[in-house]
Amino acid sequence: MIPLFSTAQIREADGFAISRLCVPGIVLMENAALQIFNYSSARFNELDLKITKIGFVCGKGNNGGDGFAAARHFANNGYNLNLIYIGNEDEQSNDCSINFNILKNISAENHNIVLKKYIARNDLKILSKCDVIFDAMLGSGTTGDLKSPYKEIVNYLNKINCYKIAIDIPTGLNADNGYGETIFRADFTITLGEFKKGLFFGEGKIYGGEVEKGKIGLSFDHYKKYFTTEYLIEPEDAAGFLPIKKKNINKYSAGKVFTIAGSANMPGAAILASASSLKAGSGASVLAFPRSAKKFIHRKLLEVVVQGYDDNDLGFLSGNNIKELGKRIQWADVVAIGPGLGRNEATQEAVRKIIGLNKKMVIDADAIFALNEGKYKKVSLKNSVLTPHHGEFANLTGIPIQELQKDILKYGKEFVKETRCYLVLKGAPTIIFTPLGEALINSAGNPGMAKFGTGDVLTGILAGFISQHQDIEKAIVSGVYIHSLSADLLLKDYTEYSYTAEDIIDNLPRTFKFLKRSVV
Repeated sequence: MIPLFSTAQIREADGFAISRLCVPGIVLMENAALQIFNYSSARFNELDLKITKIGFVCGKGNNGGDGFAAARHFANNGYNLNLIYIGNEDEQSNDCSINFNILKNISAENHNIVLKKYIARNDLKILSKCDVIFDAMLGSGTTGDLKSPYKEIVNYLNKINCYKIAIDIPTGLNADNGYGETIFRADFTITLGEFKKGLFFGEGKIYGGEVEKGKIGLSFDHYKKYFTTEYLIEPEDAAGFLPIKKKNINKYSAGKVFTIAGSANMPGAAILASASSLKAGSGASVLAFPRSAKKFIHRKLLEVVVQGYDDNDLGFLSGNNIKELGKRIQWADVVAIGPGLGRNEATQEAVRKIIGLNKKMVIDADAIFALNEGKYKKVSLKNSVLTPHHGEFANLTGIPIQELQKDILKYGKEFVKETRCYLVLKGAPTIIFTPLGEALINSAGNPGMAKFGTGDVLTGILAGFISQHQDIEKAIVSGVYIHSLSADLLLKDYTEYSYTAEDIIDNLPRTFKFLKRSVV
């Protein structure tokens, strides 16, 4: 897994390089500028961008200095530049001032460089014809909403139709909590030093675009001393954590999943969840379903055993069914509960009683709803996996979703610390919170997954992996990543508009094969 660092840790590492290793700050800035130039040039070639003019917007701190230094390299390589700088020259940091003055002196001789101080909104017009714009206004120390003139500038730049690159981090984005109210929308971010956690979730995932790490002259060994609890999941993690298939296993020792899902009104969720557990490798999948509506799903499920329970023609689960389901619950290695169950009060009460049996469980959808209003505090969730999306998590905790999204890592960690469960917070990206307080951020997935049924498939995949694995955390990491990777691989034949949850299930065999081959 790739460790993600805080702003304070990155700054401390920079300070160590300057004070202890005696690397001048201006050298670190020059290293950064070269990385920015090299990565950007490679991206221009990769995307076959036709560049006639490049724009820069530079602040007065070290982020602005990185921009001035990078702009110099582009000028020296024959590019036309239009550069806006913010603030007075005597307000610039020392290293920023050095690089500004070098570029200013070059511009006196090179008439392909336009260097203009920002006074009013009208000054930004020189950027409107640029093919690429670099954001070097504010670095990773940004907190709170942007103030003038940065807010007005960012809003203006976001309306320009061109390729945009952020230096270190998009202006307006908090590098620690991934939040911001007004943020520069980058297609590509070259972050300097090490990866900042805020780039990989929340608004950072949206506004950071693709992220590349630019080294500034410090080896990774200098960062190993920093304790971090945030990580980015890599393909190697998902492949390495796959359960091992022993040669002497049978269909029962290969993993037994009991799914309690679906109702007369919502049979589809049960079909998707129970079928996907088999596709994830479990040996036996049994679905509990209302007897009165059993015929609706039989023709869709060939390998899954359907155990009908007596529902008195009501079409939903109630407390009366717990005893007749008890043997299967004890039989199973893991119970998946919730998709399509419905929110009838009798069903909710039954769900809470089943959760109270303290089996390994994947708890999703309507089963999460049954734990709202603090009811989750009345049951043990140890060894359980909860899979809410952000709205469900807000309802579960009673914290408004707008507040949650301002610091989702904080609230996720608080929840797992309180409950000792595993929290799989579905979203773009999905984040796994472990009882130890770690946040594991999924690096796969695409917008086409925002569709009915994909969450039900994830529930089944997680249950399938957990049934085969002694280590719940490893099972979850593999399950979350492979679920998203299957969706990503579908883009080779489909678009983000047209594939369905069932396509994700059908694509799992190809996904396993692709993953194993790609990490060899």
